[in-house]
Amino acid sequence: MSKALWTSKEAAAATDGKAIGEWSVSALSIDSRSIQAGELFVPLKDVRDGHDFIPSAVENGAGAVISERDNQAGPALIVKESLKALDDLAIASRKRSAAKRIGVTGSVGKTSVKEALAHMFAAFGATHKSIKSYNNHWGVPLTLANMPKETDYGVFEMGMNHAGELTELSNIVQPDIALITTVAPAHLAHFENVEAIADAKAEIMHGIQPGGILIVNADNTHTPRIVEQAMQNKVAYTTFGHASDCLVKVKKVDLRASGSQMNFEIDGDIVGVNFPLPGGHWVSNIAACLCVAKACKLNLHKAAKTLETFGAVAGRGEMYSLSIEGGSITFIDDSYNANPTSMLAAISVLSSQPGRKLAVLGDMFELGKDELTMHADLAIPLKAANVARVIMVGECMRALRGALPIPMRGPWVDSAEAALTALLNEIKDGDVVLVKGSNGVGLSRLVAAMKTKGMLHAL
Repeated sequence: MSKALWTSKEAAAATDGKAIGEWSVSALSIDSRSIQAGELFVPLKDVRDGHDFIPSAVENGAGAVISERDNQAGPALIVKESLKALDDLAIASRKRSAAKRIGVTGSVGKTSVKEALAHMFAAFGATHKSIKSYNNHWGVPLTLANMPKETDYGVFEMGMNHAGELTELSNIVQPDIALITTVAPAHLAHFENVEAIADAKAEIMHGIQPGGILIVNADNTHTPRIVEQAMQNKVAYTTFGHASDCLVKVKKVDLRASGSQMNFEIDGDIVGVNFPLPGGHWVSNIAACLCVAKACKLNLHKAAKTLETFGAVAGRGEMYSLSIEGGSITFIDDSYNANPTSMLAAISVLSSQPGRKLAVLGDMFELGKDELTMHADLAIPLKAANVARVIMVGECMRALRGALPIPMRGPWVDSAEAALTALLNEIKDGDVVLVKGSNGVGLSRLVAAMKTKGMLHAL
């Protein structure tokens, strides 16, 4: 088994729980199916009560289980409420480690920036990060509770879809540095307007430690609103972007199909990054990373050189060669999630690639009362990018189909499986294909099916 992360004595003290037996665990897991030998199973309550899966977790090798049931056989930790126990373990983990903690939120780019930051920090010390997109009320404490004591840098992605959520998460993590990548119209179904989204994102500052700092995007129109709140709360802040007073100022950018050459001015010094992934959105992301590096007093040129070896995040712009009989196609997998801003960024990447351009686009969820207009408005950047054909998936995408010129209208379908069939009927040698939609549309199944068939090969 791996090095002990928690002993029964430590876990009981952290949660005010009762340990059954003496045990140690190497990690925490909430999934009885994927739990590894020697891990602590945390049964959460959602559609199903996680306690129902305790036998399965034990059968699959769990080193111990958390349980609210006092008759639970050991090895176990008996607590009053399992989610509260997870929070308690997270807080105890924070208190016992000297790690510098970085919280990352934003309407767009938070997962990619989290991954890039973790990649950068790994060159400077032991680094711990959120896995996948574990950024909600259980994902954040699970990540923190899994942080080893000896960690130097902890990077925590924090998401939200309602007011108050980020305050709770930030108070658990208590970041030394809090980063807001940008504010955009995402989750509008839960908010009155984008200003309310900005206010909800600003909540990340509520847990910032004394001496900590808030980092914000000077290019975003909602940043002055956030800065005003930072000043009212006496939270120090700094900025990245194109403005002359930014700590990290974008100076010169050369966008290419295979990546970008970026130059930034930081305290009068020019820091260059030859970044290997395409897309203008990465300029802001890398500026944010360098701003964090500066706040952590890292060697900026070493940080920049490390970022030059960063690779695409799964489902967020990964590029493949798609093999078909008689030819090869460039395939861009951006299937993980979507909102209007990230759609524009993905279409821009598609535009930069040579070849006939096709897009498989799925519904964007949680956009509220103007969702059909937002879908139809995608016709403008698609036309500007000279996209030849668009395959559309989901009810809201009917609005886009009606807004597209007839020659651009590919099939409308209701599932990822039907989209795959439609795509295979459309593609030709030399094409470049973008696949993007909200996670709930399931376009990742289209990508997975292609991988299973051996059609996709990493570039």
